[in-house]
Amino acid sequence: MDRLRALGPGFDPAVVAGVDSLLARVAAEGARVLLAVESGSRAWGFPSPDSDYDCRFLFARPSRAYLSLFDNRDVIEFPPDGVFDVNGWDLAKALRLLLKGNAVVVEWLTSPFVYDGDGRFRVEMLALADKVLRPAAVARHYLHLGERQRRAYFADGHAIPLKKVFYALRPAVALRWLRIHPGRAVAPMDFHALAAESDLPAEVRAVIDDLLIRKAQTRELGEGLLPAVVGELVDAEFVQARGHWGQEHGRVSDENRKAADAFFLRWIEDV
Repeated sequence: MDRLRALGPGFDPAVVAGVDSLLARVAAEGARVLLAVESGSRAWGFPSPDSDYDCRFLFARPSRAYLSLFDNRDVIEFPPDGVFDVNGWDLAKALRLLLKGNAVVVEWLTSPFVYDGDGRFRVEMLALADKVLRPAAVARHYLHLGERQRRAYFADGHAIPLKKVFYALRPAVALRWLRIHPGRAVAPMDFHALAAESDLPAEVRAVIDDLLIRKAQTRELGEGLLPAVVGELVDAEFVQARGHWGQEHGRVSDENRKAADAFFLRWIEDV
């Protein structure tokens, strides 16, 4: 078995040990961790010095557990303590969401930072994602996420915590990436790579680069107005996405359902 472990130099060894300890407890739930990664700002490439740790994992139970009259919980959660936040999804839940175009599953699969995992599982599930993901469904995921963040933080024109800019900016840039890479549905998780492949205007890149440098150096970016060029780009991408993707409501094909089901059965038999 090809076990994965890839963490950056900025990871606190004590916190990593705490995450490892919680993952070891998943076995007490009668489950096996298939992949455990860092999500959130660290994996996206724009952490602050005090960013917490967001470990997300995919797990599977033995096949007999899925034959019970009574459903098992499809999540395993540990109470966050202000330093790290560790929780995971059952493989069945993750696959259903993947078929619907949920980009969170793909982001976990492509995270550069891995606490633990089966290398074969990640390769095979990424191949499945390439096969079954519909760009329109992924785009709608990012559109709904981005518009929600836009309304929550930038609707009234008042000063905001500047770190919140990325909450709407990243979905907007992901939508731009999907639009200029037709036929592809797995966008880069790392924000630097995402921006580099999205042909952003120079003035937008300059503002983003400045915010990224400042965010990496200070615990708080402070407050300010949403930079005008960023707000214009975010709004323009959301408008384009509603027009470009909004009318596509294709159902999940029987072929994709069968591929996901076969993948699920193969991996629960391995547990």
